[in-house]
Amino acid sequence: MREESNPVSGLWPLVSSDATDWLLELCGDGVTGFMPPAMPDSVWVLNAMYEHERGPTGVSYHEYRQARLADGSVRPDAFAGIDLEVGIATGGGLGRAQHPGRGWRRLRWAELARRTGDPVVPDGLLPSLRCFPSAKREGSWPLGIVPPTEGSLDRDTWNRLISVLTEHGPAGPDTPCLAYYNPLMLAAVDFDNLHVRAGRLGDAGLLYDNPEAGFSPSNLWAQDRSWVLCTDYDLWGTKLAGPPALVEALLNDPEIEAVRLPWAP
Repeated sequence: MREESNPVSGLWPLVSSDATDWLLELCGDGVTGFMPPAMPDSVWVLNAMYEHERGPTGVSYHEYRQARLADGSVRPDAFAGIDLEVGIATGGGLGRAQHPGRGWRRLRWAELARRTGDPVVPDGLLPSLRCFPSAKREGSWPLGIVPPTEGSLDRDTWNRLISVLTEHGPAGPDTPCLAYYNPLMLAAVDFDNLHVRAGRLGDAGLLYDNPEAGFSPSNLWAQDRSWVLCTDYDLWGTKLAGPPALVEALLNDPEIEAVRLPWAP
């Protein structure tokens, strides 16, 4: 997409990739996102999952997919004559997500943990597809549950997170910020010139619908570096590194589900 035709560019223009130099020094490689250490504190914001009001069924996404392939109601995925119907249809997705609509409700990670006996996040792991093994059948989620997507916050969590950051920002909605989209999420993959935009925190809602990428930004940070977010391309959660007061606000927020991971400060 040409920059002048991107509706985001008016309020979030592109800036030099040098803006990420401090993150490269602090975090190392940022191909899937610059993952910061505690600054001085940190918290993990969990991507939303949803459950149908009728609850999970006894059929998994993979079983349902195989049944539809067998009866011919769908055609096998293929590319250039290569059969792509390999592995397990987990039911999970990649990129942006939102509430599925009528008949669905938010399913909290803590609720599913109580139900299954699995920890919210297993010791030593990060929020990812390795969570909740007991909720799945041979690696596939049951129909009736929409699991978290990888690589992006869901819309409701992004909007609420921006609101909390605005309440605690150095200049509220006028807090200058920068946003980085990793090369894997862009249609034109460029590992040399990193994609960074600059704008106001109060305008960060626009970033969620950036037509260049089907994801929320990999990193968003205050220009004064008082806090930084990282949504890794392979994970189901977003790490915030910043001051303790901001971390506590997220842990106590009624809409956001957030946890501390002592092994990933």
